[in-house]
Amino acid sequence: MRAWLLVGVIVAGTVAGDTLQSFEMKRHGEIRFRETGLSGLGKIAASLALKKYLILSIVCMAISFFAFMDLLSQADLSFAVPASAASFVFETILARWVLRERVDAKRWVGAALVAGGVALLAL
Repeated sequence: MRAWLLVGVIVAGTVAGDTLQSFEMKRHGEIRFRETGLSGLGKIAASLALKKYLILSIVCMAISFFAFMDLLSQADLSFAVPASAASFVFETILARWVLRERVDAKRWVGAALVAGGVALLAL
């Protein structure tokens, strides 16, 4: 039971982190490395370090990472990795409804197959 609780923390942290990161990077706009050169990388890093959604994204991903490390200490890798793949299903849903991205039929089928695989693990 504790393993599934950790999977829930991993999935929630990964989904929140990826969604917040995508949202903030879309808000920030394109980063053009060719025009900025090496001296401009510091300005870009400083600019990104002040983005609240990006900072929150990093916190969520850190929580997910440490929960995954804890999960690996008590469950097999053959369970941990496939179970944490449930994040792909939720990320697909949030990409469509929150970020307003276009999600084609192949991606929906892929997400459904992943959901089916995670459901098989639960049996």
